[in-house]
Formats: sequence, C-alpha cells, structure tokens
Amino acid sequence: MSWLTSRILSVVWKPTVNVVRTRYHADKKRLVRRYGYQEKIWRGGLLPRSEGKALPIPEYRPDNPWSVRKALFGQNDYIDILGPGNLHPVKTLYNIPSWIRGVSGHEYHILLRKKKMWAKTGTPRLRPTKWKEIQKRLSFLYRKLNRKTKTGPSPI
Repeated sequence: MSWLTSRILSVVWKPTVNVVRTRYHADKKRLVRRYGYQEKIWRGGLLPRSEGKALPIPEYRPDNPWSVRKALFGQNDYIDILGPGNLHPVKTLYNIPSWIRGVSGHEYHILLRKKKMWAKTGTPRLRPTKWKEIQKRLSFLYRKLNRKTKTGPSPI
C-alpha cells in the first residue's frame, strides 16, 4: 500500500515553486544610485538659468568687412597667372610649416622631409620623445609600403 500512496503522490501532488521575480512592473523597487549626488549640468530646457538670474547677453559688435584678414583674403590665388612669373604660389604659403610647403606626397614622404629638416636643428636632443615617435612612424610606414605596395613585373 505504501508504494500506491507514493505513486499517487508523485503523479498527483507537485510541490509549489516560489518565483522570486515580481509579477508586475509596478511592483518593482527602484535601486537608489548615487545617493546625495548633485548634478551640475543643466538639463532644464533650452535657456539655461543660473539660480534664477538671466545670463548676460554679449554686446553686439558688427564684423568689420575691411579687416586685414578679410580684405587680403585670396590675394595670392592667381599670382602665377597675373604676376610677373618669378613667384611660385607655394612661396606665398607663409603660415604653414616649411616641410609641408609644396609637398605632393603621402604621409611617408612628408615625414621623411620633416626628419631631414629637423635633423639639422636641435630637435633630436631637445625633443627626444617626438624624434623617436617620428622615427617609429617612418619605420612603420616604410615596412607597410614595402609589403603592401604592388610593383610592376620584373624586367627579365
């Protein structure tokens, strides 16, 4: 008879399992994070206010269309066509470094030129880290060019 009751209990009676998850979204408790933290970025809307006072509006100053920078903009664009012919447009690029002036090449060629020009100055002694970075980049580009650049057929 004991086997009969154990058989009936195993088939009919099943233990209840408690699920830890909450049944509804509204029953979930929110975890409080950063308790006591004060947010310093304004997220109130389009016009930020600092503690009730309006921000100062800067005074309107119209642009000067005849400033030196604006008046002389593009003055050397056609110097090779309209000028006497003894001045190349590259020579008019005053505000860029000398190793970039007139270079038509890739990063490797520009770095080679930069290294050649900096080697005559005190840069290798005064800026050893920068000098080492240039040499590292040059060696990387040299290896990359030699491995990845396709060459033509060999003349046999």
